[in-house]
Amino acid sequence: MITLDDATVATPDGRTLYRTDKKWIAQGDRVVLLGTNGTGKTQLVKMIHRALSGEEMAVKCAPTIACGYSDQQLSQLDDTDTPMTAVAGTFDVGDQRARGLLAGAGVNIQMQDTKIGALSGGQKARLAMLILRLQQPNFYLLDEPTNHLDIAGQEALEEELIHHGASCLLVSHDRSFLRNVGNRFWQIDRKRLVEVDDPEAFLQSEMVRH
Repeated sequence: MITLDDATVATPDGRTLYRTDKKWIAQGDRVVLLGTNGTGKTQLVKMIHRALSGEEMAVKCAPTIACGYSDQQLSQLDDTDTPMTAVAGTFDVGDQRARGLLAGAGVNIQMQDTKIGALSGGQKARLAMLILRLQQPNFYLLDEPTNHLDIAGQEALEEELIHHGASCLLVSHDRSFLRNVGNRFWQIDRKRLVEVDDPEAFLQSEMVRH
């Protein structure tokens, strides 16, 4: 689905952070990206997102990809929209089902016609995940998706990723989430992107560091 052909991951001002070597993500791969803060995890997520629009030549994307993207700021949400507009106005679900879906995502009836910008961080995060599910992607690109999610919201996301056969590349500081979801692990190490068997050595080193 995704092929990284020894891509260079850099800061916005052009400073090289690391090279990817030859890497790929196939159907059913749930890749967790590991690295200390500031090493360039988000930059790789953004590079792949740009590649899906044809803007990155070192990243090849299969034409069959339907991407569900969420960044740390939930920038895919428009704060001037209402939750009802974001769901019923975008997807063919009808008003009644849209209200039921929103309520199930923790956006109660009183908040469904207010501006998204007025929602709590948790409500916005669960709305973002609801919209991702309605998009029915076959590839998820997620940067810290569990930020602001409660336990039920995190479990619902895990269920979506594990049991619906989608592929993903994700960044997360949530140890239980990345252990539960990941079946492949890439680590940024000494300016290279390397594949490791599991996240445990990295997580142990992070505990020592902090």
